[in-house]
Amino acid sequence: MKTLKNLCIIQARVGSTRLPGKVLMRIGGRTVLELVLARAKAARSVSEAAVVTGVGRENLPIVKLCSALGIRVFCGSEADVLDRFYQFAKLERPANIVRVTADCPLLDPRVIDRVTAAHSRSGADYTTNTMPPTFPDGEDVEVFTFQALEKAWRLSRLPSEREHVTPFIRKHGRMFRLCSVRNDRDLSGKRWTLDGPADMRFVSAVYRAFGGRKIFGMPEILRLLERRPDLEKINGGIARNEGYIKSLREDRLRGGRRP
Repeated sequence: MKTLKNLCIIQARVGSTRLPGKVLMRIGGRTVLELVLARAKAARSVSEAAVVTGVGRENLPIVKLCSALGIRVFCGSEADVLDRFYQFAKLERPANIVRVTADCPLLDPRVIDRVTAAHSRSGADYTTNTMPPTFPDGEDVEVFTFQALEKAWRLSRLPSEREHVTPFIRKHGRMFRLCSVRNDRDLSGKRWTLDGPADMRFVSAVYRAFGGRKIFGMPEILRLLERRPDLEKINGGIARNEGYIKSLREDRLRGGRRP
């Protein structure tokens, strides 16, 4: 069996504290998850795009949607997302995993290609455009080898390391070869992700502005926001990476115990 070069794994779940069911909400007639899948599949460097979700019954609509779309879907641990990724990836053992999340319906396929190209050139174990963040929140891409994922799965202990998949790799630069992709200018203050109701209003407004276009990228969105600066006021002032920050607080409360 031929090994996949770059398997894109999209993590998705129905449960969400701030915006329940967001991945199944519709924008322009399509669910958020469909939008993210279309963008991941449009990346030239991606061999296949698949979805991993939790085993809870509430995630059955995700399974049904993926089945209807002909997308592979894997159901794993609800809390241990690192284990969920690993258990699916080890079935295929791809050369690299491209990790994106289902709350990024404005993700530019060319950003995925840029990060995977840097990963290939550098020979790194892990490559990202979030260390430090210089792209808009919602353009986050991580690429890592299967071997790096397996090592992180074996050695990670903290709850935050299990819930967010890659913190162990990022924190152990002596153990892994890390590569950072930076944008030409710092756009990290821009918020294009989908985490709460205000984000949904912003993303929906951006899609309406592009009419029926399925794929539009970061340069096109920037030009739109230059013409329509009012759009950024919709969801401005929200902190980046609130979910991970919450997990770090839980690390301290649990005394660093593995879930």
